[in-house]
Amino acid sequence: MKTLEVSSDVVERRARLRKEKYKIRFRNLSLQLGLFIVLMGSWEYFSDKKIIDPFFFSSPIAIVQHIWSWALNGTTAGPLWLQFWVTFEETVLSFLLGGVLGIIFGYALGVNEILSVILGPYIKMINAIPRVVLVPIFILWFGLGMSSKVASGLVLTFFIVFFNAFQGVREVDQNLVNNARLLGASKFQLAKHVIIPSALTWILSSLHSSFGFALIGAVVGEFVGATQGLGYLIAQSKGAFDTTGVFAGMLILSITALIADWGVSKLEKRFIAWRYIRK
Repeated sequence: MKTLEVSSDVVERRARLRKEKYKIRFRNLSLQLGLFIVLMGSWEYFSDKKIIDPFFFSSPIAIVQHIWSWALNGTTAGPLWLQFWVTFEETVLSFLLGGVLGIIFGYALGVNEILSVILGPYIKMINAIPRVVLVPIFILWFGLGMSSKVASGLVLTFFIVFFNAFQGVREVDQNLVNNARLLGASKFQLAKHVIIPSALTWILSSLHSSFGFALIGAVVGEFVGATQGLGYLIAQSKGAFDTTGVFAGMLILSITALIADWGVSKLEKRFIAWRYIRK
């Protein structure tokens, strides 16, 4: 009987926590939606009443209509889905390559003091260079195709992941490392079971911002020199003084980044679920 009472209490407690969790989530979504409605409504009202110049600031309804027109009739560069796919493909490749290289170099320099001392100043020197100025060089090297856009996004993504991975490896508890070595763990086992899991929080937290930077790199590369992509559409709209087109491209990019951030959050919960046990 006592066991049944304890089980019943646990079930009730879990149900109460789940209900409270949904209430908090609903409250947060309501506040976010309310702020969105206030901002967009104010923008539409001020634009409609000519309090702000629609030529320079456009309006939410005009932006949505512009995107719908692109979706139905296509853009000057081709179908809208194709422009989106070109930018998305460049961004994903930049994100994956920059992330993988950042983790590898961050781990290598984090566990090897000599390598860190030798390469550290050079990495800091390269990191101090504004990466946007490298975009024209990449276009000269790799042309107007996808390679130059991937390179632009890669250099933006790499350093974010690298420094987080490096710091995460350095923050690993040395007692855990020493105990694993005493138990006879090899370097591979030490990395797999101790160092990488401990640094995973640092690495995954960097992915939230690194996808956005990969997107920035791809779009800036398209803006400087391309024949397709959302950045190219924004550049064309800017050249035609089409403010609505510029905002339309920005809206598509913002939604893409928001969805990607949601995906990274799901990935983070999957790999470090222990952080969310109490939530």
